[in-house]
Amino acid sequence: MLLRSAQPAPDLPRRPLQDLVLRRALDLPDKVAVVDLGSGRRLTFRELDAAIRAVAGSLAARGFRPGDVFAIATPNCVEFILAFHAVGLLGGVVTTLNPVYTVDEMANQLKDAGATRMLAHAAILPKALEAAWRAGVREVYATSEGGAAEAFGVLEAGGHPVPEVALDPHTQVMALPYSSGTTGLPKGVMLTHANLAANVLQSVACGLREDDVLLGVLPLFHIFGLNVLMNTGLAIGATLVLMPRFDLEEFLGAIQRHRATYAFVVPPILLALAKHPLVAKYDLGSLDRLLSGAAPLGAALALEVEARIGCRVMQGYGLTETSPVVLVSSLDGSMPKDAAGKPVAGTECRIVHLDHGGAVGTGERGELWIRGPQVMLGYLNRPEETAAVLDAEGWFRTGDIACADASGHIFVVDRLKELIKVKGMQVAPAELEALLLAHPAVVDAAVIPVADEKAGERPKAFIVLRPDLKEPAGEGLAEDIMAFVAGRVAPHKRITEVEFLPVIPKSPSGKILRRLLVERDRLERGAIP
Repeated sequence: MLLRSAQPAPDLPRRPLQDLVLRRALDLPDKVAVVDLGSGRRLTFRELDAAIRAVAGSLAARGFRPGDVFAIATPNCVEFILAFHAVGLLGGVVTTLNPVYTVDEMANQLKDAGATRMLAHAAILPKALEAAWRAGVREVYATSEGGAAEAFGVLEAGGHPVPEVALDPHTQVMALPYSSGTTGLPKGVMLTHANLAANVLQSVACGLREDDVLLGVLPLFHIFGLNVLMNTGLAIGATLVLMPRFDLEEFLGAIQRHRATYAFVVPPILLALAKHPLVAKYDLGSLDRLLSGAAPLGAALALEVEARIGCRVMQGYGLTETSPVVLVSSLDGSMPKDAAGKPVAGTECRIVHLDHGGAVGTGERGELWIRGPQVMLGYLNRPEETAAVLDAEGWFRTGDIACADASGHIFVVDRLKELIKVKGMQVAPAELEALLLAHPAVVDAAVIPVADEKAGERPKAFIVLRPDLKEPAGEGLAEDIMAFVAGRVAPHKRITEVEFLPVIPKSPSGKILRRLLVERDRLERGAIP
């Protein structure tokens, strides 16, 4: 099955990404571009542009050259934006790190990326310095003064000119986020200026407007926050209100105080908006749109949030390797709520059979392949792994399982490597998780495979109960939950075991870390020595 966007590919600029992202400094110079809730700092578009160019001039004066790699390990803050775009103006490469990484994790990525300089948040400076020393990073800057590293603010005060840099936006890598891809250990994803610029232009399908106040809760070190929240938000002329971390009460308070109109979120945030009693204490009337990404969103949860908050809930789909946006649901709510959407401008999608690689029919599940201007160059220094997912015709094999209806709406149902095989039949954990979230006692859920002598594998659910419920003394509630699912699915999809947990482990982008639950379960069963 082949599905194409109804819109042509965007007309890509022949200049660096920064020409597109920073253009509003000319026509909206005095509008507030960024509000940093961590530091209280506010910058207009003109001030933001000037600060970025000041940092770029200082870095160039200190010997930073085209192709050099600059690492950023901070929560959401103004300094992240300044560093990212200053490096881009100089033809450099930015690799982004999760600030909660251990020293070993940081050092491994810094070394693999070839980073020579680094910006670290003051709160993590000791481990950042240790990681930088291990990886041979020459200079480390801190987000504030008073630590063992030079303050980033010194770069803003430099006053040096920005050198002219000639670059080919189609070959010059701008961002190097790390992803495990369809399988394996984290790999550097090479995204060019043109990849990112294309996806900024494609992301207009998300419905961003110049008058939006965009609440920035998604981490900028993740591609969703980096290119959709930060770059697209700035390019469109919206005001970004950056939160350094997610806290539900702070999130709700920020919507109320700053009259936020739009937020990019992940399903765990929608769960809180649907079910947490705190929501009723805040005025969220300014909120017009929520777009969920990073993990499948069930229709029941989307409708529950819409009914409670009174705003539109949309869904999008993408990957680090696609800069990230590939699919977006409609702004008018005409698509099914559980659909990931239709291809954005200039994007083609194929759904291929999981066994023989041929075409599938309407409603049939297969692996989703993508081709478009937002698809990465490849994985850094990993030609074999690149060739395994990116063919000579430009098709990227996502490793995600999808199907499409007769209207061309694409539903992304799960990861290929996380399918549960029950008597040879495939069960998607995300499908069962969406059903579990519809149970009145459940606030979060994850489903994993467990070994079974007769069936090969069977589904087990990990459940987080509502705060007002205690873990049951008996099996009554577990049985009720299993019966609830059994009445809504085919026999091979039925959940056969439930375990209650205080929290479901998730990545910063909201993806369920099922491998941790699989390891936990195997340890408890004695399957791992």
